[in-house]
Amino acid sequence: MTLIGWTQIILFCAIVVALTPLLGAYLTRVFDGRIALLRPVETGLYRLAGVDPQREQHWLSYTVAMLLFHVAGFALLYGLLRLQSLLPFNPAEQGAVAPDLALNTVISFLTNTNWQNYGGESAMSYLTQMLGLTVQNFLSAATGMVLAVALIRGFARASAKTIGNFWVDVTRCTLYVLLPISIVFTIFLVWQGMPQTLGPYVDAATVEGGKQTIALGPVASQVAIKMLGTNGGGFFNANAAHPFENPTALSNFVQMLSIFVLGAALTNVFGRMVGDQRQGWAILAAMGVLFIAGVAVCYWAEAHGTEAMRALGLAGGNMEGKETRFGIAASALFAVVTTAASCGAVNAMHDSFTALGGMIPLINMELGEIVIGGVGAGLYGMLLFVVITIFLAGLMVGRTPEYVGKKIEAREVKMAMLAILILPLVMLGFTAIAVVVPSAVASMGNAGPHGYSEVLYAFTSQAANNGSAFGGLSGNTPFYNLTGAIAMFLGRFWMIVPAMAIAGSLAAKRSVAATAGTFPTTGPLFVGLLVGTILIVGGLTFFPALAVGPIAEHLSMLQGVAY
Repeated sequence: MTLIGWTQIILFCAIVVALTPLLGAYLTRVFDGRIALLRPVETGLYRLAGVDPQREQHWLSYTVAMLLFHVAGFALLYGLLRLQSLLPFNPAEQGAVAPDLALNTVISFLTNTNWQNYGGESAMSYLTQMLGLTVQNFLSAATGMVLAVALIRGFARASAKTIGNFWVDVTRCTLYVLLPISIVFTIFLVWQGMPQTLGPYVDAATVEGGKQTIALGPVASQVAIKMLGTNGGGFFNANAAHPFENPTALSNFVQMLSIFVLGAALTNVFGRMVGDQRQGWAILAAMGVLFIAGVAVCYWAEAHGTEAMRALGLAGGNMEGKETRFGIAASALFAVVTTAASCGAVNAMHDSFTALGGMIPLINMELGEIVIGGVGAGLYGMLLFVVITIFLAGLMVGRTPEYVGKKIEAREVKMAMLAILILPLVMLGFTAIAVVVPSAVASMGNAGPHGYSEVLYAFTSQAANNGSAFGGLSGNTPFYNLTGAIAMFLGRFWMIVPAMAIAGSLAAKRSVAATAGTFPTTGPLFVGLLVGTILIVGGLTFFPALAVGPIAEHLSMLQGVAY
């Protein structure tokens, strides 16, 4: 570890914290309807869709609207993938995507997972990338944000029957947040050297006299929303390790910032809407503790290397699978950022990390990606843990739990546990099946603990809607395409529906005034209890799986054995 490396990490954290209240104030005004710059466009879209912007929805209507929105998105994107060969803007003449891969890809982009069992430059046309994948990058990100805002309204409102209007929230989020920032971000990326063209692929002569085809395309516009919306799907197979997706150290740093800024700002939105910004800062502090711990361990592990490497005379840390233009510090930081959020973009190959270095991204996802998390998804995931934490605190002091003026009762606790427990059920359940089914085992590129870790990472990433991967697993098979699609679907929507039920239940309750017996939720005690609850729940659930995979691999590496 170096001073320059830690300076990058500290600067990154400082900028995120500084931007949080600024963006938080803006987002609050957007979702309160106080930003009207594009009101004529907004009104026109409502009329075209037959939406009454003044009519709010019950939590169940809000959720049904969201689900129907995704059904329409599924049909359009699936048709686009299957008919790709017949459609324009296909200079490389890409063929139709196979049915099982198309199913996996559609569910992947609808759920903000962006898991890719294909190489973008060798499987997708320009039209598919723009009209299909990039559009879903916007809409899935907007969906996550508005669901978080709906849950915040549940905490903020009293004796209310509604939690907002899904169609209005999605429209405002797209028009006033995602589109304008993405346009500016795209221009910045083009300035940094990222392609943005509809021209054909370019053939170049190599020094040996051969021919090399260089893939191009409208890259910058997809990368901007890929990062900002914590989507992560790469235009190229190598993702953010590709020089056309991440040309410079500056583009790398700004891309990391873009992954975190909206998710962090939503904690401030929470504080503003419930009338006490300290509540938002307390949640961000808990996220920060987990994030810094993860970065420290991952950076140390990669900078330290392994005994097997040192025995071969390889000093200076583990550079396998990393870009020399980024180095160990920026690669470790990117890995933790992309898995703390539900982004999944990678600027290094996680499969080549050390056992402990690769375990940190895995743990981030197993905890539900609540350390900032996906835009919106991270906050409502963290608020589920807040509900559990407040319930435990209430048990300890012997009174009905309260949080921001709302009593937390059996219904909310049951819904929170239902949402939290779906992740380990899917992650561990499908992993157990995959390591015994012959066709699934045949896709494993490694034996022993590391091969197991590749399978565990795959289903963890998909159920957590992350999308990053340990590259040693060949995922484009009927088994992994189908089971992966199910994992992504359950990981997204099984958590959303209980969260929206909590929003409706809380909105209908009266606010209660704080008393001397109310557990304070803005100080270090609450932050420590929240972090402890998260780690205990995660540890009890996932430690056996980690012990068989990365922990066993680490112990083997200490003995000079590598898998």
